[in-house]
Amino acid sequence: MSVPSFQFLHAADLHLDSPLRGLSRRGELAGAFVDASRQALDNLVTAAISERVAFLIIAGDIYDGDWRDYATGQFFVRQMGRLAQANIPAFLIRGNHDADSVITRNLPLPTNVYLFSVRSVATATIEPLRVALHGRGFAHRHVPDNVALTYPPALAGYFNIGVLHTSLTGRDGHDVYAPCSIEDLQKAGYDYWALGHIHRREIVFEHPFVVFPGNLQGRHARETGEKGATLVTVTDGRVTAVEALTLDAARFDRETIDLDGIADMAAFMASAREAVARARQRADGRPLALRLVLSGQTPLHAPLHAQADQVSEDMQAVAWEIGPDILIEKVRIDTTGPQDAADRAALGDFAEVLAAAAADPAFRAEIATTLADLRMKAPADAAALVGWTDEEAQAIGARAINAAEETILASLGGVTLNDGEPS
Repeated sequence: MSVPSFQFLHAADLHLDSPLRGLSRRGELAGAFVDASRQALDNLVTAAISERVAFLIIAGDIYDGDWRDYATGQFFVRQMGRLAQANIPAFLIRGNHDADSVITRNLPLPTNVYLFSVRSVATATIEPLRVALHGRGFAHRHVPDNVALTYPPALAGYFNIGVLHTSLTGRDGHDVYAPCSIEDLQKAGYDYWALGHIHRREIVFEHPFVVFPGNLQGRHARETGEKGATLVTVTDGRVTAVEALTLDAARFDRETIDLDGIADMAAFMASAREAVARARQRADGRPLALRLVLSGQTPLHAPLHAQADQVSEDMQAVAWEIGPDILIEKVRIDTTGPQDAADRAALGDFAEVLAAAAADPAFRAEIATTLADLRMKAPADAAALVGWTDEEAQAIGARAINAAEETILASLGGVTLNDGEPS
């Protein structure tokens, strides 16, 4: 029997009602972002209905963690109800953020929703389409096992989809979770792997298609650019199109303002206006949280650092000139002064000695051990809020070493320090 042609939507990592890191200090200015994750889910359901998709897949992390109250779950159920009224089934798995042991409240889901078991891999079929979906959710927040090897072989005569929350062989900025390789996925013989967990969109492989749709809504300054879901077209039993749909309700972005050679504030402000305008155009009408990075060698270096708070307020004022819904999330000052290069050269071999010490594996291992001890002592919720994944902890250690080196050189050579805020 031949497989009919159809389309489906693949989404993941909704992190519904996730607190938006980095904006809490901005008070009422962050208001446009508070409901962004909900609006993005509304956009996803609207897209599913308007595209008349055959079904929707959400590959884990629907929720950011345990619900603060039932309103989070009620909102999700209401959106699934909209799909039910349009006769669109939805297939869901639990990921690490909404693992069965994490979510303590529950609500009955509409009958169009199929939630895969957390105990073992299950198979759900859509007989009119000859589609078989194989998936499993997770009971626990940490899964070190390669569960891809437990997925059953493809069903003959069906279009087979694997649904899995995994880090694959690893991605920067994400904890290792249900690790596996492309070769492990290929063994099942499926036509498409609908993955979740990684927040950057990526078509990892095409034979078969292995896809991370990315998260539905950016949550902080490191999750920049367009976010959304993936629309998949299946024709005569094979994938013929994989299209990124932009569905985010608010946008995080980053612009670098090159101040190299700029010596007066008027020119700086003009460059700032251009940078903010570029970012606003990319946001395409969405509320925008923008991080500005000031770089380059400039005579303005010292006054910029001396008046960092004033610079931040000036940039917010510039942003409001460009648009009322632009929030300057942070201004990072990475400039250098005209004398910095000469001062560093005068330090001669001592800078090389510091660099060699900083690169010493034993020294870096000691720093890593200290950070790991701090992370273990910190409450789990606090570590999650800071965003200390294993990879981020390593990056924090590297930045700490670099910052220490900068401090020593600056104190010896009179160099004005850069802002060491991690990106």
